[in-house]
Amino acid sequence: MEETFEKKWEKVTSVVEGRFGEDVDMQSLLFLIGVQELGHGYKQFSKDQKLDVIHVAVCTLLSKYGYYKFTGIDKDEWPHWEATEKLPFLKASQQTQMMKQAIVDYFEDNQLIR
Repeated sequence: MEETFEKKWEKVTSVVEGRFGEDVDMQSLLFLIGVQELGHGYKQFSKDQKLDVIHVAVCTLLSKYGYYKFTGIDKDEWPHWEATEKLPFLKASQQTQMMKQAIVDYFEDNQLIR
């Protein structure tokens, strides 16, 4: 029997909360995915860099759906993407749902949940 989306979302948040010992929200999950994709390991980030890390996550997640294409790594070892398709106009609740689905897909694709 196929798990519902909500069950999968609960697994993702449960796994991350179990690992870090605190409640997580979408921003924290995006930050963690961005740090993982950046591959720089643990370090302190400035406020602007934290936004950049979240941007790395968003581009990584939405590239799977064809909205971004990875273009390479810069001299500071930060990844870059270019928009390949215009994002559809979505209500806030639809945007949230799309990002949650992308996060669940990321965790499943990387075998972080089963």
